Amino acid sequence: MSPEKQREIASKGGRAAHEKGTAHEWSADEARSAGRKGGQVSRGGRGRLISPLDDRPEASGPATDSQERSDSHRPE
Repeated sequence: MSPEKQREIASKGGRAAHEKGTAHEWSADEARSAGRKGGQVSRGGRGRLISPLDDRPEASGPATDSQERSDSHRPE
């Protein structure tokens, strides 16, 4: 099935659920919690992607520019 056809079918289902009153509507607290969880999973809650070097004790806080430069030159 083409992506366009799938999208059309899903769109009809979403509209029908809203008309019927059975569609889930996010509260502000639910949306905030979901966004926080997603951010922690994808970026470790630090605002940047998690790298294998983040397990080092000195990498517990946000990296400074000098740390990032020195990390990029370390052999693996």
